[in-house]
Amino acid sequence: MLTEGIDYFIYYREMPPKIYAFIMVNNDSTYSIFLDPRRDYQHRLEDLKHELDHIRNNDFYNGSPIQAVEDYL
Repeated sequence: MLTEGIDYFIYYREMPPKIYAFIMVNNDSTYSIFLDPRRDYQHRLEDLKHELDHIRNNDFYNGSPIQAVEDYL
C-alpha cells in the first residue's frame, strides 16, 4: 500500500462527525494524512488507502472540483 517516492506523514486526530480522514499538501510537497483514531483498524486502513489514492491520482494538481474527485473514487 505504500506510495513509493512520495513522502507522507500520518497523524491521528479526532474528527467531526462523518469526517473520517483528510489529506493536505505541505509547503515542501510532502503530504499529511489525518485519520480519526476512534475508527476501528479496518476502517482506518480503508481511509488511508482512500487518501493515498488521491496522491496516486494526482488529485491535488488536476484542477478537478473536489466533489468530482470524491465521486470518482
